[in-house]
Amino acid sequence: MIPPSETSAILLRARELAGRPVVTLGGELEAEIKDVVFQSDGGRIAGFTLRNEGLFSRARKDALPWHAVHGVGRDAVMIRDAGQLVPAEEIAPKQAARKGNVLDDRVLTDSGRELGTVIDVVLQGGAGLGVVGYEIEASAALGTAGRRVFIPLPDTVAVSGENLIVPASAAEFVSEDLSGFGAAVDEFRTRLREGRDEGAQN
Repeated sequence: MIPPSETSAILLRARELAGRPVVTLGGELEAEIKDVVFQSDGGRIAGFTLRNEGLFSRARKDALPWHAVHGVGRDAVMIRDAGQLVPAEEIAPKQAARKGNVLDDRVLTDSGRELGTVIDVVLQGGAGLGVVGYEIEASAALGTAGRRVFIPLPDTVAVSGENLIVPASAAEFVSEDLSGFGAAVDEFRTRLREGRDEGAQN
């Protein structure tokens, strides 16, 4: 779980990582991020395909699994060492490519309200690494049809076919500004925890 006090530290869109260098804690440049590979379980990240550095570089046959990422900063993705890299097929099997792509999937509340379609996944970088929300093209249900907004995610997201299911209360914490989105994530997750605690006491 991401501590609420850290959520607003560094927020960025997953696709902004393309071209970012992968550097070991010892300062060695290992590769560059090529593409983000999403899992099929609600927009979580499986890892990253890689390429060698340089404008005309080729894709590599190894990849970086999400669990091996030590941290994500403004300038680099950090790993412990080159031994963290795995064969690309382990995180990006060709036959599962579409299944693992959440972009363009619909976001629905658990009450059936359609909120929009996924444009990108929002990550928290720094020490509290994790997926905290989606950037979506809003539906008319949000009153901002066609505009790009950010919607927070709980710690786990349900999937039904090509639809991503979020709690209905998520619609109350939609933000149009990425820089202030961390506070919305904090408030949303706090409310969910309080609701769970109350349910456990009753």
